[in-house]
Amino acid sequence: MSNGWVPPDEVLRDAPAYSPRPGELADLELLLTGAYTPLTGFMTRADLVSVSRRSRLTDDVPWSVPVTLQVPAALAERLDVRDPAHRTLVLTDGEGAPMAALEVTDAWPVRDGVTGVGGPVRRLGDGGHGPFQRLRRTPEEIRSLLPPGRVLGVVADRPLHRPQLAQIAHATRTLGAHLLVLIPIGEEGGELPPEALIRSVFAARDRMPPATLVAVPLPRRREEISDALLRARVSAAYGVTHLLSTGEMLSGAGLRVLVPRELAYDNRDGQWRWREDIPPRNRRQALTQAEIDDLLDRGFPLPEWHTPPAVAKELAHARPPRRYRGLVIFLTGLSGSGKSTIARGLADALREQGERTITLLDGDIVRRELSAGLGFGKADRDANIRRISWVAAEIARHRGVAICCPIAPYEQARAAARKMTLATGAGFLLIHVSTPLEVCEQRDRKGLYARARAGLLTGMTGVDDPYEEPTNADLTVDTTDLTVEEAVQAVLHQLAETGWVEPRHPSM
Repeated sequence: MSNGWVPPDEVLRDAPAYSPRPGELADLELLLTGAYTPLTGFMTRADLVSVSRRSRLTDDVPWSVPVTLQVPAALAERLDVRDPAHRTLVLTDGEGAPMAALEVTDAWPVRDGVTGVGGPVRRLGDGGHGPFQRLRRTPEEIRSLLPPGRVLGVVADRPLHRPQLAQIAHATRTLGAHLLVLIPIGEEGGELPPEALIRSVFAARDRMPPATLVAVPLPRRREEISDALLRARVSAAYGVTHLLSTGEMLSGAGLRVLVPRELAYDNRDGQWRWREDIPPRNRRQALTQAEIDDLLDRGFPLPEWHTPPAVAKELAHARPPRRYRGLVIFLTGLSGSGKSTIARGLADALREQGERTITLLDGDIVRRELSAGLGFGKADRDANIRRISWVAAEIARHRGVAICCPIAPYEQARAAARKMTLATGAGFLLIHVSTPLEVCEQRDRKGLYARARAGLLTGMTGVDDPYEEPTNADLTVDTTDLTVEEAVQAVLHQLAETGWVEPRHPSM
């Protein structure tokens, strides 16, 4: 890939713009910083085929993981890979700020409506924005700061508790190496929001050997082998010579990968040692992530023998007890199933408790105020759910409770809503109001089913449009034989049982 291309101002002015998905944005930043050297841009189709067949680029340079960009086919049609004046695509961040210009030298169909594009990228503007920018340094900058000799790399993709800190200290001493801690802040889906993860790692800094810390936008490929290969490649670009494994890691990029032995806590003197060196009666195992999450969710302190107090404080702040966290309660079901009635009763009950702000996003109101102009085809239905989900997730981000009650007939849209909420660190509760179609039709207060049966209305869920029943609902409620009060109490009981609200005794 050529690295000497500079798009003229007039080309940039007329070029189309596109905001890649989060994982692609992370790849873009790594390309721009040189962390993906020798890549200088997104792979062309020829490079992609070569990598998949023989783990090498077309110029025979070893590379194992696809680094690709996919755009809407309609956007790709506006580009002409044969004409330098019409093959530039401006890539922006999620807020629309230009990040880079892509010279599209190759384009190919991926699936219906989606096109793959490849070519070199050049940075636009003066860099990124957001918190902790001082930690997002290039490999060249970090390498210039490292002392000569061995460099032990640790990819801190989760908080560092005492067992991990003991392993890091032992490996650093054994190698006589300088410690470089890489903190992944790429695609969503980690245990903590990126800023909270960074703060938790900094909270453990006084328990580490002297270290250099850098924030790296490492995307997740959802394949352990691909993730491990990319981590090794990026670590090597930052100057790492030895990599301490914290999970599934593979050697690569000229690195030696160290697999630490299992540690346990020695009750006799309060030290962490190799597990086999401690008699079973004097041994405490490290807490699992599930145990840590459970303690935090219930508001119990993390034990000091396992977690340094400064780290525990950051984790308690980032993951407060469930009863203090934001929550999206998402009711789905057929029209007439009782969703809106339950949602209104639930909102009233939670407002009476007064613990958090409550926002009700009723389907009809949202259609009128937020999604005016949308129809009832699949694309418009998905757009409606996406808008509701975004608003609800933002409410939950700020520790409020959002109650949503759209029909939401498609599983993919509901899954996207859950993912959007969980990415904020808030909770998501999916409630399937499973009242059968025949009962909903008997109620038919709006006359929708009657009109659909008469052929006067199309796209009616349950009649001529499908409803994909949830298979992962947190609670299922059938209102056929339940009163409104009983249905609301069922939801409140679920919230109390899972720790999202304080249990309440009936008032006199």
